[in-house]
Amino acid sequence: MPGSGRIHHPGLARRVVDADAAAAHIRHGDTVGMSGFTGAGYPKVVPQALARRISDTHAAGHPFRVNVWTGASTAPELDGALAAADGVELRLPYQSDPVSREKINAGLMEYIDVHLSHVAQMAWMGFLGPLDVAVIEVSGITADGDLIPSSSIGNNKTWLDQADRVVLEVNSWQSAALDGMHDVYYGTALPPDRKPIQLTRPHDRIGVPYLRCPEEKIVAIVETDAPDRNSPFKAPDADSQAIAGHIVEFLEQEVSRGRLPRPLLPLQSGVGNVANAVLAGLANSSFEGLTAYTEVIQDGMLELLCSGRMVSASATAFSLSPEGTARFDAEAAVLRERILLRPQEISNHPEIVRRLGVLAMNGLIEADIYGNVNSTHVMGSRIQNGIGGSGDFARNAYTSFFLTPSTAKGGAISTIVPMVSHVDHTEHDVSVIVTEQGLADLRGLAPRKRAELVIERCAHPDYRPALRDYYQRALRDSPGRHTPHLLAEALSWHTRYLADGTMRSQ
Repeated sequence: MPGSGRIHHPGLARRVVDADAAAAHIRHGDTVGMSGFTGAGYPKVVPQALARRISDTHAAGHPFRVNVWTGASTAPELDGALAAADGVELRLPYQSDPVSREKINAGLMEYIDVHLSHVAQMAWMGFLGPLDVAVIEVSGITADGDLIPSSSIGNNKTWLDQADRVVLEVNSWQSAALDGMHDVYYGTALPPDRKPIQLTRPHDRIGVPYLRCPEEKIVAIVETDAPDRNSPFKAPDADSQAIAGHIVEFLEQEVSRGRLPRPLLPLQSGVGNVANAVLAGLANSSFEGLTAYTEVIQDGMLELLCSGRMVSASATAFSLSPEGTARFDAEAAVLRERILLRPQEISNHPEIVRRLGVLAMNGLIEADIYGNVNSTHVMGSRIQNGIGGSGDFARNAYTSFFLTPSTAKGGAISTIVPMVSHVDHTEHDVSVIVTEQGLADLRGLAPRKRAELVIERCAHPDYRPALRDYYQRALRDSPGRHTPHLLAEALSWHTRYLADGTMRSQ
């Protein structure tokens, strides 16, 4: 929508074009760095224009595919449109789009699943090859030519620095209150010249409010007025509420034992309905003065911030429902004093996570009896979404929680299994496993003690006897007693599901 009033730099205002003209700057074989993180701050119209052009080019019998890098997941207007047009050769570092997922699992799209904190350095070191174009959504451009980030930052700083050509989408749907809510750190360096990052509290400012880009690199600007993918969250169900209750009770006990301060340590919460329910549980707890050092601010965290129960939150993106978005707009004056959005190489920085002592809470697909966690692959080979930032936080957290209902697919799948079919987080990085059945604190326990606790505290009653039987026979027949397994049947639950549609023995 030309004339939105969000572009205050006269020279850049003259570069406004329509989406088709902007997409014309992207060529077959290009690598394109797109903004976007958890359905926030992604370009809305240029990817769709590119998808139409790709489809037309294919219809004319010519190839047209690009490599797509982002911060994390985007939305149907980006991932879905380009995947449906068969326009993506390679995707990284994280996705959650169903069309992309099917293409990846069918072998029609290459996918590199990357720890989110690693992506910027990989790009700077050249491990991923050159970046041709950046397509970045911003919420405005200042008179000095600085770029006001929108509802996510992700890898935008790196894409703007690395790309040969830059296309901007200036989205007037994004709240004007975002101006000043960002903290963009330009002090990163590569080894051996890296310096300590002077961030000792989640609310510390270490950067500047704006993104920078040389004016000569900006080849096109498109004005839009389009919402983020602000999908509603489900109301917490009984399982999610039980998981939240177990965590709140555990945190209360840790405070009473002197292992946590009363305001706790900074919280990190993954994305999803279970994680959002845990935050809602904290909103109804006795904890106050909370802080967050996390990737994403969801509705539950927004509630904590608006109520004053949480005093500050550092993240790289929002992931809000329509109701959450409306509340943000209504209370932006207060929230802008409590929220900082940073590049993901800072929001997910392992050394900062370790130093702050973050309490990390993430979801999983399955865990095994020894505490190994699979958070990416269904039945060992089908990618679901990706590891995202869970590894950045889990390995470096003060306490790393993994949360899940104890069954899936109406009870046909047990999320607690003898051996996981894919390992993302080894037992060494997993402190606590929580299901609606209970909580297993695995800290300080050797493998056999861990197995006994996971089976008794976390497994569903329908599967607990089979897990006990497997473990007892493994104790008797395994060639080793440290981590007993029966290799001939360790993955039999998965093969049974693939054959019969259930993990239950018939």
